Amino acid sequence: MPKSLKTIINFTIFLAIGLGLIWLVTHNLTAQEKEDIISSFRKANYWLIIPVIFVGIASHWYRAVRWKLLMEPLGYHPSTMNTFFAVMVGYLANLAIPRLGEVTRCGIVARYEKIPAEKLVGTMIAERAVDMLVLMLLMLVTVALQLDTVGIFFTRNIWEPLQNKAGGSRTWVLAGILVLLVVLGFIAFRLIARSKFGDKIKGIFRGVWEGVLSIGKMQKKGWFIFLSLFIWVLYFTMMYLGFLCMEETRSLGVGAALSVLCFGSIGMIVTQGGIGAYQILVQQTLLLYGIHATTGYAFGWIVWLAQTLMVIVIGFASMIALPIYNKSNQAKSTE
Repeated sequence: MPKSLKTIINFTIFLAIGLGLIWLVTHNLTAQEKEDIISSFRKANYWLIIPVIFVGIASHWYRAVRWKLLMEPLGYHPSTMNTFFAVMVGYLANLAIPRLGEVTRCGIVARYEKIPAEKLVGTMIAERAVDMLVLMLLMLVTVALQLDTVGIFFTRNIWEPLQNKAGGSRTWVLAGILVLLVVLGFIAFRLIARSKFGDKIKGIFRGVWEGVLSIGKMQKKGWFIFLSLFIWVLYFTMMYLGFLCMEETRSLGVGAALSVLCFGSIGMIVTQGGIGAYQILVQQTLLLYGIHATTGYAFGWIVWLAQTLMVIVIGFASMIALPIYNKSNQAKSTE
């Protein structure tokens, strides 16, 4: 299958899922419920979204700083501006095509900082793994601190359904399929490893693995851990400040902000840029705290739009600034 066709199919599928979720929520709404959603949009104080946007930009800046720390053990010291531009262009690319952003930002840094792309992929994988770990820990803390609300919801709607699906003879069938795939994969690997193509693949994997191992080699481990946590503190701050834009959500506390952050983050992963899934998960989470479904749905859209517009504006600005910034730096270095 041509790569361009595969890209189009991936884009269509993820976008269709998001649009389908929007349709599922909105097609059965009554006239009154639609009016309530529109009213929530009208009454929101959008000036209070401005601090949310600035905090969001700060979170992306510190993400770029943290990414630099992963490159330093490999012997590379890129400029923070280039890594920040790359991060923002990467987020912009992800809005168009799932997972394209990771490739894009590695390509940008490889081009302007002369760093092997396969090593950058390794650092990016390490970065994603750390983020997933922090999110999982945050979810555990959120559930543990709110067993009377989030804990029961998590158990009934996530944990128990997963247990039921994994039960019975189906588990043995899945285990058998997994063993078969492992055996076939091992045979295929041995055949490919002996070819020239296999040598190229092994070279790429060595670069990726070297990038992943950069976490253990870095000298500033404490700074890396602090930034990894601080980025999520900024995400939490965005959500908490976002509550202020609507009268119905202003009284919500830390627990609600943690819950919306955790479950909303899952929505950002599931569909194209989080469209559809993010709004539903935010709505369902806010129901636990007594927020009406229409208000919660409108709030999810407001926060999602603020984040998406920020990525679009800063992402395009970064695309324009990248060649200008690097041309200026080259001019200075030749003087």
